Order: sequence, then structure tokens, then C-alpha cells
Amino acid sequence: MAAPRRSVLAVAVLSMLLEEPMHAYRMQQLIKERRKDDVVNVSQRTSVYQTIQRLLRDGLAEVASVERPDNRPERTTYRITEQGRTTLHAWLTAMLSAPTPEYAEFPAALSFLPNLSPAEALAALDTRIVHLEERNSALDAEIAEVVSFLPPLFTVESEYQRTVVQAELSYVRGLVTELRAGRITWPFVDGRPVWDG
Repeated sequence: MAAPRRSVLAVAVLSMLLEEPMHAYRMQQLIKERRKDDVVNVSQRTSVYQTIQRLLRDGLAEVASVERPDNRPERTTYRITEQGRTTLHAWLTAMLSAPTPEYAEFPAALSFLPNLSPAEALAALDTRIVHLEERNSALDAEIAEVVSFLPPLFTVESEYQRTVVQAELSYVRGLVTELRAGRITWPFVDGRPVWDG
């Protein structure tokens, strides 16, 4: 049998089940309430259910109970298995210790930058700076709020995100400076880049 496939959502679900048995909707709500939806995509409840089904299939979770409250749909509560605990521990250790390639959109867009005119690239990057500044401010506020009632352990992912946002902001500002000064440029005629040869 193949090893269970690791995903951020699977780690989140197993982490929720490590606290106590719960149903899918409760897991999704807790992730949002705790603002973990900045790092775990739970916008679609179906992805939570699909992940649970995969964890059940792989023996990492199991059904704890099935209830049918008055005139309401059936509700299944899940719990983590011993194999699930072991796997969660291994996944978290691997995720913390070994960087893996992540294919983010922004570096990809940078690699194809010459498909825009220098002026279009500048306008898009100026807009990105505004969004990054807003994100940085939101993270500052979130961290300040959380540390007012919880220990710093509960802000480590937000502090990491803030550091990444600040580094990206610094990079993008520098790139914009280079583009404005004409130190980085490319020929662009009739809506497309022009290369010699």
C-alpha cells in the first residue's frame, strides 16, 4: 500500500482531530476562527470532506459516531487513529525540517515579465506594493491582537508570513526603482516583446 499523501489540509484536519473528535463543519469553522485559513485553504467545504475521506481510506482517521439531530442532516464525527498520530508527527517534522519546491504565481509571473510592456509591468508592480503594504498592516494588527490574550506560540505562522511579506515588499520596491531608472528594460513594440535574432 502506498504511503499516505501529505497535504497542508490533511495536516490541519489531523491537528484538529488530535484535540478532540469533531465533524467536518466544526473543523472548517475552527480553522477560520483561529485564522489558520491564511495558511490552509478551507474555502470549499468539499475539500475538507475529500481530505477526510482520504484520511479514512489511509487509516489515519476513523468514524467516532454518527448522529441525526431532530430534522437535521446526519452528522458524522471523526477521530484520529494511532497511525494518524504517528503520521501527523512525521509530516510536521518533515515540513519543518526540509524545504520543498513551491510553485508560487509571483516568481512565475516575474519570469515572463517581458510579455508586458515596461510601463504595464510598473503599473502592476505598483499595485502589488499597495496590496503588500495592506497585508503587512493586517498581519501587524492580527499579531498584536493575538498576543494580547495568547502566548507568542500562537502567532509564529503570522510572524513568518509578515517576514515574507516584508521581504517581498522590499524586493518589489527595489525592482520598481530599477524599472523606473531604466536599468532594467526590454524592447516592446505593437503589444509584444522584440528580441534580436
